[in-house]
Amino acid sequence: MNFRGLPSVEHLLQTDSAHDLIDSFGRRLTLRALRGEIEAARDRIRRGASAPTPEQLLKRAGTSLGLWLEPTLRPVINATGVILHTNLGRAPLSESACEAMLSVAQGYSTLEYDLRKGARSQREKHVEQQLTQLTGAEAALVVNNNAAAVLLALTTLARRKEVLISRSQLVEIGGGFRVPEVLKQSGAKLVEVGTTNRTHLHDFETALHERTALILRAHHSNFKIVGFATEPSLRELVELAERHGVAVADDLGSGALLDTAAFGLGHEPMVQESVQAGAGVVAFSGDKLLGGPQAGILVGRESLIGPMRRHPLARAVRGDKLCLAALGATLDHYLRDQAQVEVPVWRMIGASEDSLQARAQAWRARLGFGEIVPGRSTVGGGSLPEETLPTWLLSLEVARPNALAASLRRSEAPVIARVEDDRVVFDPRTVSEKEEEAMIEAVKRVIRDR
Repeated sequence: MNFRGLPSVEHLLQTDSAHDLIDSFGRRLTLRALRGEIEAARDRIRRGASAPTPEQLLKRAGTSLGLWLEPTLRPVINATGVILHTNLGRAPLSESACEAMLSVAQGYSTLEYDLRKGARSQREKHVEQQLTQLTGAEAALVVNNNAAAVLLALTTLARRKEVLISRSQLVEIGGGFRVPEVLKQSGAKLVEVGTTNRTHLHDFETALHERTALILRAHHSNFKIVGFATEPSLRELVELAERHGVAVADDLGSGALLDTAAFGLGHEPMVQESVQAGAGVVAFSGDKLLGGPQAGILVGRESLIGPMRRHPLARAVRGDKLCLAALGATLDHYLRDQAQVEVPVWRMIGASEDSLQARAQAWRARLGFGEIVPGRSTVGGGSLPEETLPTWLLSLEVARPNALAASLRRSEAPVIARVEDDRVVFDPRTVSEKEEEAMIEAVKRVIRDR
């Protein structure tokens, strides 16, 4: 084997191409890439290949450097019609929420500082008043996601004690999150009540005793039980719990603050309803139907929220300044009765069929081909299973539609579309107007290059 045809690293570093790489990627990474390419070349020579030229080595090193530093978390254009698309980051934020995050990210902030007193304060104060005003609860606490919120509540209120829950609510949602496993991690003992399809109030009453700490209701979220099925209402559980001196925790999941029925959908349980029904603690997400950043939100009685705020686990799962800034700006839209206009999730849900059809027709005119067909959009994110909204789709009949969809995903501005009935379809409900130009250009380019 003859390795003498391979240039040394030092020789490569003296070239103009290497200098360009160093300017773009830094000396340390460039050196690592060059050494890696030389070693890979040695392996190929051992297998009988000829030695690469310096230019080839430098080109390969540049390719490797580009791949190493290419971001994997990138913005995409969601043309699927799934509003809360978990794989695509769920709720897009409002302009005000983005501006609020940028404002506190660019410098120092009053995260845990009271300007009036000139002393340390608590970060929860930034959104607690907004949450209590919106929900009617006495107190509120924000953590980094709803799973953490449920874990904190159970750990604080029911560790080494029993939690009653209906068998019909032992759910698993996206990402393998299972209610029984969270209960186990909290140190609470799970007591299953009733049957898979029918749980009665007397099932809970029979299971209550001195070691019971909580009754937990978990929203089904992403599935339905239909037919011969029943469960006690939240108010019935609260009345039972009060007679026995225990609390009720309600895990709502999505956490709607607006009535989804007003938009032609089924009614999603609202946070305000749970508070009014008397739940001691209500847990819900910030990045689903609320339309804000990823967060887990706990609202309820101060006697229950207070101990959670002081629990050591709260520090491990607390929200950061970016979360709190975006959440505060999002909640402000609700307080000003502007959520339907300012919060993208509700703007998408509330989009009219006429406006969607007009946008799809404009896309077709820009492309010069395609068909406008009726379709259905979904809410997603584990919210409102089987509920859909009418929409209009731009449908492209092309050879190898899956290959076209794959090419669109690899565009400079990646476009995520659906393939239905051997056609590639684009739903305007989940494409913002400022994304339209990039989407149309991506489709044109991919079609031209096929």
